Amino acid sequence: MQTAAHQHFAQTLLGWYGRHKRSLPWRDTTNPYFIWLSEVILQQTRVAQGLPYYERFVAAYPTVQDLAAAPQDEVLRLWQGLGYYSRARNMHHTAQLVVEKYGGQFPDKYEELLKLKGVGSYTAAAIAAFAFKEQVAVLDGNVFRVLARVFGISDDIAAPSSRKIFQKLADELVPAGEPDTYNQAIMEFGAIQCTPLMPDCLFCPLQQSCFAFNHGMVQELPVKSKAKAARPRFFHYIVFELDGAFYLRKRLEGDIWQGLYDFYLYESDIKDLPEEQLLLELQEAGIPVQKALLQPPAKDYKHILSHQKINARFYRIKLKTPLKDEVLQETRLAPYNVKKIEALPKPVLISSYLKDAKILVYL
Repeated sequence: MQTAAHQHFAQTLLGWYGRHKRSLPWRDTTNPYFIWLSEVILQQTRVAQGLPYYERFVAAYPTVQDLAAAPQDEVLRLWQGLGYYSRARNMHHTAQLVVEKYGGQFPDKYEELLKLKGVGSYTAAAIAAFAFKEQVAVLDGNVFRVLARVFGISDDIAAPSSRKIFQKLADELVPAGEPDTYNQAIMEFGAIQCTPLMPDCLFCPLQQSCFAFNHGMVQELPVKSKAKAARPRFFHYIVFELDGAFYLRKRLEGDIWQGLYDFYLYESDIKDLPEEQLLLELQEAGIPVQKALLQPPAKDYKHILSHQKINARFYRIKLKTPLKDEVLQETRLAPYNVKKIEALPKPVLISSYLKDAKILVYL
């Protein structure tokens, strides 16, 4: 049951939303497939960066049946640059599940949506509220921030135990009959008004009732414990080239970039690896290379993941003869011409190198 304070909060946000909301394509539809696509993509990036991805996915796969039927490599290629590729694989799997188990129709209840792979409480609530007007609250980073500041909640939002506290309040605030508009409103408010670093408190309609503003705690709330420092990894890539073709391999499960393509990789525990050691590694792998053929790296490439910091170097080798069949079998490498490389799903790190080396110029 909503209190008068809760009603005032909700109505204030709805009024603000009517004046300030951005025009976004997924807000003009109740199609659960489009809403689901947008939410999965926006978990990865901000609206400005996510919108082109959303538009490309909708153009390539206008229905969930189209996405389900697409090759996974094609889906990963379209996702390239968003990171967390497991979400793209889960998205592809979920599309197939919706087609096979639910006849191409998304479940219309929150609890049933939770059964879909890769669909957590946030995404399930978003689909349920926006597509089917179920009376559920969406709880994302924007909502955590708004609730923590306005209501003075100092519980660590990174702690699993805190979610129940925020979820209970969030559910109580949803006005009857308007879960779709209200949830959009509070997320939009957090995105453009009550922002993380420089919230617009001066012109905030909730200023008088905001605990954080009135107690000088805007920068202290929400409370979020720091994540563990990213561990460093040092990648030494060997770019084998033969008559305009390049040898790449598909990465397996159990590590980052599963299902994407990269070059022959030697990972070490040091950044500055002596060339002699690299040549010895190649020799032990059955690929003897003369030092004169090993082109030293022109620059270092860095790529930051959530828990890892990748430092990569690329050594280019122009082969005179193809790699032996037993080497290809052992390393899983295969030759690809430039046109085929363009179509392969690749980590951003690999794409950056291909562009810098002028192997691919379309990026």
